[in-house]
Amino acid sequence: MKKNPIETILGFLVLILACLFLFFACSRIDTKDISGYTVIANFAKVGGLGAGADVRIAGLKVGSVLKTELDQEDYTVNVYLSIDSNVKLPIDTVAAIADSGIMGDKYIRLEPGKAQAVLNENDKMAQTKSYKSLEDSVSEFIFLSTK
Repeated sequence: MKKNPIETILGFLVLILACLFLFFACSRIDTKDISGYTVIANFAKVGGLGAGADVRIAGLKVGSVLKTELDQEDYTVNVYLSIDSNVKLPIDTVAAIADSGIMGDKYIRLEPGKAQAVLNENDKMAQTKSYKSLEDSVSEFIFLSTK
């Protein structure tokens, strides 16, 4: 078979473009872990939330999920959050589990309260909203519409 030099050059160009795309994608991904103080949030359902998930306030990453574990007493899930030490959360902050789109990953959305006192290392958050799946929402809608 005869090799065409144009095909070889185009092959190299495609490889160079693929490498540039990979470099650009890796430089834009925010994969660094946030180190700071740890707070604990307790949820009835986490819907697949796992270690490494983002913790966000108004869409801005302020922490990450360290680990999730089952509470053997009441069978709820304790989620350990690492929060940036520059972010001081009021004690009435609400933690909710949210989706990044329909097929996206789960993350913790924090809604800071108005209290003057702040959460400290290993404090437990008083207010949480458990994960609500699409199936839960649809069944709730159907139940309400049949009444």
